[in-house]
Amino acid sequence: MTTWRWLQRQRWVSHWVPLLAWMALIFYLSAQPDLPNPETGFLGELLSSGAHVLVFGVLALLWLRLLAGRRAGLLAWALTMLYALSDEFHQFFVPNRHTDAWDLLCDGLGAALALLLWTWWRCWKAGR
Repeated sequence: MTTWRWLQRQRWVSHWVPLLAWMALIFYLSAQPDLPNPETGFLGELLSSGAHVLVFGVLALLWLRLLAGRRAGLLAWALTMLYALSDEFHQFFVPNRHTDAWDLLCDGLGAALALLLWTWWRCWKAGR
C-alpha cells in the first residue's frame, strides 16, 4: 500500500467514523420511546434543551472537521440542520415521541454556538 493510500484511509477513519458514529447515536436515542426525563417543569426543559444544544453542537464540529474551504462553517451548520430536521421527522414515527420546533431551534442554536466558539478559538490561537 502506498503512503498516499494509507493517508487517505487514515483520514477516512479519523474523520468519517466519528461523524457517522455520532449520527448513529443521535438516531438511536431518537428511536427510544421512553428516554429518561429528569423531571418536568423548567429544570426538565432546561436539561432537555441543553442536551439538544450539546449534541448538535458536537455534530456541527464533526462536520466542520470533515469539510474544508471558505464556507465550511456554513456548510457544517446546514448539514447539521438537515440532520436535525430528519431527526425530528424520525421522531414523528416513534411511539411516545413527537416533533418539536423548540428542539429544532435548540439544535440550530447549538450548532451555531459550537461553530462560533470554534472560530473564535482559532482566531484567538492564531493571534497569540
